[in-house]
Amino acid sequence: MDVVIQQLLLSTIAVSLLICTILLLKKLLTKHLSVKAHYRIWLFLFVPLLASVLPWKFFGLSEGLQSLQSLLTFSDKTMSHGEAISGATASQEADTEIMRDFSISVNNTTPAIVHDSLFAVWMIGMIVCLGFFFYSNYQISRLKKSAVTINNTRVNELLEECKQAVGIKRKIILKETGLITTPITFGVMQPYILVPTNMQEAFTIKEMKYVFLHELTHHRNKDMLVNYLMWILQIVYWFNPLVWYAQKRLRMDRELACDDSVLNLLDEAGYLEYGHTIIHFAGNKQGKSFELFASGIGGTKKQIKQRILHIASFSKESSLLKWKSKAVYLFLSVLVLCITPLTTVLATSNDVFHFNGKNTTYEDLSSYFKGYKGSFVLYDAASEQYQIYNQERSKKRVSPDSTYKIYSGLFALEANVISNLESEQKWNGQQNPYKEWDKDHNLSSAMRNSVNWYFQNLDKEVGRQQLHAYFDKLNYGNKDMSGDLENYWMESTLKISPIEQVQLLHGLSENKLGFKAENVQTIKDTLLLDDDHNSQLYGKTGTGTINEQDVNGWFVGFIEKGKHSYYFAVNIQNNRKEASGSEAMKIAKQILKDKKLF
Repeated sequence: MDVVIQQLLLSTIAVSLLICTILLLKKLLTKHLSVKAHYRIWLFLFVPLLASVLPWKFFGLSEGLQSLQSLLTFSDKTMSHGEAISGATASQEADTEIMRDFSISVNNTTPAIVHDSLFAVWMIGMIVCLGFFFYSNYQISRLKKSAVTINNTRVNELLEECKQAVGIKRKIILKETGLITTPITFGVMQPYILVPTNMQEAFTIKEMKYVFLHELTHHRNKDMLVNYLMWILQIVYWFNPLVWYAQKRLRMDRELACDDSVLNLLDEAGYLEYGHTIIHFAGNKQGKSFELFASGIGGTKKQIKQRILHIASFSKESSLLKWKSKAVYLFLSVLVLCITPLTTVLATSNDVFHFNGKNTTYEDLSSYFKGYKGSFVLYDAASEQYQIYNQERSKKRVSPDSTYKIYSGLFALEANVISNLESEQKWNGQQNPYKEWDKDHNLSSAMRNSVNWYFQNLDKEVGRQQLHAYFDKLNYGNKDMSGDLENYWMESTLKISPIEQVQLLHGLSENKLGFKAENVQTIKDTLLLDDDHNSQLYGKTGTGTINEQDVNGWFVGFIEKGKHSYYFAVNIQNNRKEASGSEAMKIAKQILKDKKLF
């Protein structure tokens, strides 16, 4: 839940920055932008809605986004050397003595209830806005049902003449209804123009012509679609007053731009007549429920006054003004390209692995995961076939916790920080939460006892720059090590999915990752848990503990059975029931046993 809130915060900052930039440009360049440009620059506000389909990795922006996310994260996690969490219970299976499941609690200074409450408030606000959205469309539906076709031949011919003048070929439905006092237009797929019932008697043909030109221009400019896009922004960012203010300004600029387009179709004598037609509708603003998705020639007296002043000072835009407007468009394009990746509420999350699902069988193993949210992934290297339980969670990236130590050791071997023959690290004498940690360790004993300080020392000696290179080489999860160098893999920024765990283990075991064969074999030796001559079980547990509560349990590994190899990963999560690596191991072993693999 906290990830959603963090993403919402980032996207709110991005959208707010864009709104402020647009307002500032409009203020500073008022005389250097055409009336249409004043409206069109608002359209950049909708570009973030495309964030979910843009290839951010292609633009090289994903790493910068990850760094910014870590700076703005709500979860201020710090190391706690308090009580031991995982491995604290005495009753463990015999082989957990071979691979100890030890972890250190990470403190989250923001209680989960805060994230849950904020998420709930946000959802309630969106539901209310959605309710108003449906109510508005219901009101428009009522208008359509109440409206009757205008049979006046001259009026219908006039509409066709205006369509030709504006440049519209598609069918426009013209009807009249007594439920409105000012003409309105709506409809994206099927455009409508509705006029008040008495309009044919109260207005001359020339005045009706100006009304039609105005409403048809709204359709030509796709203003109905803009209404819907703006409302989508308001639903997501209902709590942001800048979004509501932007909507108000956009609507005013839209009417001015529409008036400007109409005036360009008229001669000077028509300017005055068009202005008088608008004045007829002063104060006759359509109902609030309609204005969300309908546009009209009317408005409040204040709005009409501003539009009349514009008509009085109207002059056709010069070539210079057009070029200045294009320069502003270019500037905003660059700005949007830079800040759009921040809008991660609608963007494809980097916390989900994109798996093609080929050669995959999905199965129901929920009976093994009672009380846990979890997933199981098995890969048969011989048949190149996946067996997966819980399709969604198998692709979800979460903290690797101690399973990362497999690769921490490999990186240190490759960087010559340690070697196959000499891998001992000296204990600094400071007391740790586990007595097993309070001594010198080599790679094998450190892996077996999951000694945090040992692998933290290795990472420090390898260095952040070289670690980045290794992460890129492996394509390890989200590759985000922007957190603190000592704990970025412990419920912090680094995340990986169960499917990726399996793929990496396959690449590691069969030496397809581009590392030295002797180093890969050394790592494999440290992961051996059981050998009954017919088959060997390799594995590593991992436990994520927040505020002294186990919330994330891993058991990853592989089985070598004759000439066949099977790679697996189990991940379990729960905020109320212990979700540790030890529990994940029990689940994995039972599944593997029932599949007659080990």
